[in-house]
Amino acid sequence: MSEIEFLLKLEEIIDERARSRNESSYTWRLISAGLGKICKKVLEESGEVVIAALSESNDRLVEETADLLYHLLVLLRYKGLSIRDVVKLLEKRHLERTGK
Repeated sequence: MSEIEFLLKLEEIIDERARSRNESSYTWRLISAGLGKICKKVLEESGEVVIAALSESNDRLVEETADLLYHLLVLLRYKGLSIRDVVKLLEKRHLERTGK
């Protein structure tokens, strides 16, 4: 499985856990706490990424980026969006800027 395929699989896992309503699932507890809680986590993880980039190891930066990416995927799912929507916009911007 490629890295990109795993991102799509992770979205599926997040969706399954959201539907499960299983209280032992962090994903379900986060989603059930609502948009404010999810946004708070995205903000928190964003700050941790910046701190890691400025003063910690590359390994720590990767760890914090993984946490941020997970929470962003949860946020997208909560809003009825997907990483595919983000990629489509990035592709569109690239085409507009480069003509390629």
